[in-house]
Amino acid sequence: MHIINLPMEDEDMDDLDDRTKEQQEEAEQAEQEIHKVLVEEENNSTAQNIMNTIDTAPVTDRNEYRSYKRPSGLSYLATALVGAIIGGLIVAVIVPSYLYNRLAPMLQGDGNVQMGQQVVIKPSAELNVAAAVAQKVTPSVVRISTVTVERDLFFGKRSYEGVGSGVVIDPKGYIITNAHVVGEHPEELTVFFKDGKELDGKVLWKDSLLDLAVVKVEAAGLPAAELGDSDNLIVGETSIAIGNPLGMRFERTVTQGIVSGLNRSIMVEQGSVMEDLIQTDAAINPGNSGGPLINGQGQVIGINTVKASAEGLGFAIPINITKPITQKLIKNGEFIPTYMGITPLDSEMLGYYATDIEIKKGIYVYDIMEGAPAARAGLRTGDVITHINDAEVNTLVKFKSILYSMNPDDTISVRYIKNNTEYTADIKLAEMPEEYR
Repeated sequence: MHIINLPMEDEDMDDLDDRTKEQQEEAEQAEQEIHKVLVEEENNSTAQNIMNTIDTAPVTDRNEYRSYKRPSGLSYLATALVGAIIGGLIVAVIVPSYLYNRLAPMLQGDGNVQMGQQVVIKPSAELNVAAAVAQKVTPSVVRISTVTVERDLFFGKRSYEGVGSGVVIDPKGYIITNAHVVGEHPEELTVFFKDGKELDGKVLWKDSLLDLAVVKVEAAGLPAAELGDSDNLIVGETSIAIGNPLGMRFERTVTQGIVSGLNRSIMVEQGSVMEDLIQTDAAINPGNSGGPLINGQGQVIGINTVKASAEGLGFAIPINITKPITQKLIKNGEFIPTYMGITPLDSEMLGYYATDIEIKKGIYVYDIMEGAPAARAGLRTGDVITHINDAEVNTLVKFKSILYSMNPDDTISVRYIKNNTEYTADIKLAEMPEEYR
């Protein structure tokens, strides 16, 4: 709160008027003194000589000259005195009068602000979006700590500790995080909650290609985050990241930004590309991995996964890809992925694998496994799938979400383009082999 005092009273204004009148009288007296000096100077013969600057002597040969006399010291003194008096007048009379004329109307105004009244500036007490979202979601954000043991012939048994973030998505203890956070076969996995609880966790499911994992703790009544719809995101809307950057020292840090882009694909290591990611400029640092990316309504729209080398480039996995997986895990206790037997690429991914191929919509069949369900239904390399069960598919996230929501032996209807002609095929899905998981 800022307080501005306006201390001018009516008595102060009267004093200002009196001082101004006295200064005006002094100025008039000074003007009279200046006039007397100038009259005396005009009568002085030296002043007359100064005015006569042109000599009337005849011009001889080619020599022409002007005759003048140097001014006297009294003239310099008079000029200096005039300048000093004029400067004094400006400071003593004009400036106070100008300030008075400007200050008085400003203070009096339209009567809304009275003399001596305090003007109080009150800051808004409303909660901003980031603060409201943080209060809603932070209790659902957890820290995940792992210990992985490796053994070799030279160094024997060695332990590695890892730390990351996660978010509770069901009160019965189901937590989403990244696959690289839980690692490969951790010896220990501990989940730390905001209220101080520490519980042992178990990895129920993990997909290294998606960089997603589901962890289960034995608990009930946990604060679960609300899931949003990542298919309806628009570029420019608010995005807020919560996580544990740099370990436990800065746990549950909140950063705010916007959704900077959609359907982004980045190469995370040689030959490995993560597709259809949400791009954000909300700060994502080591330790934030596995934490939630949240919209302005406090709904989880993504799982933070990676940060690019440039500043302001963070990426999150769209939350919709996790929904069929977690729903089956919660309902059945397991998730069995289905597959068609193709290598699918959307328009974004084609830029990494086949720069000479360009599509505007649909899913391009880059490769097909011999004897797989898609091959048996008549699909071939180069076909473009446009719809599955009448739902348009243009991204890999949408394509995989539909397949993950199905069960082995379910039949789907597929519309696809072959040689500029549309075809329809029924495909009976199979369980995804272990080597492709």
